[in-house]
Amino acid sequence: MINWSTYVFFAGACLALVVIPGPNHLYIAARGLAQGRGAALASAFGVETGTLVHIAAAAAGLSYLITRSATLFGIVKWAGVAYLVYLGVRAFTSKEEAAGRALRPQPLPKVFLEGVVVNVLNPKVTLFFLALLPQFVDQRAGSPALQIVVLGVTLLVFGLLSDIVYALTAGALGARLARRARTLRYVSGVVYLGMGVVTAFTGRK
Repeated sequence: MINWSTYVFFAGACLALVVIPGPNHLYIAARGLAQGRGAALASAFGVETGTLVHIAAAAAGLSYLITRSATLFGIVKWAGVAYLVYLGVRAFTSKEEAAGRALRPQPLPKVFLEGVVVNVLNPKVTLFFLALLPQFVDQRAGSPALQIVVLGVTLLVFGLLSDIVYALTAGALGARLARRARTLRYVSGVVYLGMGVVTAFTGRK
């Protein structure tokens, strides 16, 4: 069983991740603006189906690294720390990006599949599974693969709730993202740097 305090800390990290507007949220908001809430919800469920792909890949690969190779695990960890710091610095120095982009109306099944692809290729989610999530896995607590699945599903639930909020209020969120792009960049930078520090100082269990 995963230690309760560890799980609560992990849930906090998940919350920090999902509140940062990223490619997933921007895609959902843009779909909502282009086609309405139905398409936004389809993209939201597609996005979190993509999270299942991340969970499966992490459970299959990271569990091996955690149990078999301290060296490879360390490489993954410090590469993740470096990328988190890079994202944080870039957030402070980059120019504002548009909150959404013009999208052509598409059939809902295609919107769903696009959501899957958007999340599978989302570097923020990939980084979370490769660098931060393994720090919460304890070999003494049982199967690393099962722990990764439990932690991954936790992120999926938080992400789905966040995505649904964006989908249901896509118009308002899209406008707010456009107006507050600079503030959101700074918040994102602080969170990314904080996640980098947490990852750097969390040891392999």
